[in-house]
Amino acid sequence: MPSDNIILVGFMATGKSHVGRIIARTSSRRMADLDEEIVRRARKPIHRIFSEDGEAVFRAMERHAAFTLCEGGNKVIAAGGGAFAQELTRQVLLDSGTVFCLTARPETIHYRISRGSPSAAVRPMLASGDPLERIRQLLDERAPAYAYAHHAVATDERTPDQVAETILNIYHHGAEGQGQTPVQQPGGTR
Repeated sequence: MPSDNIILVGFMATGKSHVGRIIARTSSRRMADLDEEIVRRARKPIHRIFSEDGEAVFRAMERHAAFTLCEGGNKVIAAGGGAFAQELTRQVLLDSGTVFCLTARPETIHYRISRGSPSAAVRPMLASGDPLERIRQLLDERAPAYAYAHHAVATDERTPDQVAETILNIYHHGAEGQGQTPVQQPGGTR
């Protein structure tokens, strides 16, 4: 499988799809959104897949879609928030390109979701309990998986254009690129 894809992973509402479209446009790559591909294949929205079929079915669909999207190379691939936490899906993504984990503080994520941004569609993983606490819990659970990303870029104080520019700088100029930050580990350590 070619290894020239730029793959964006990270928690929901960190800007993966928006930033991915900017990178694709400015680098003459094809944009592929894993969640959009799943919706297209299932012919129903993600929240319905979760409620009608369950998370296990969704994750299997996600893994198959990731494998298909990664073929061919020269793409920007935006993965769903939990995709990289799934070992088999994570390996497919790591093997097919350079993986960037987009990060944000829990409060930033909560704000982005609650303000009604385009990324604030129905979120099955936040459907019960205190959303901010659930965000913190999921970030802690997923941090070990996110640490496998080749690079991490914080999105809190950056516009999507700035995040895209940072990613392209790192991609073209190596690990010492401007804006690289370590992935946040559980308990706030790095």
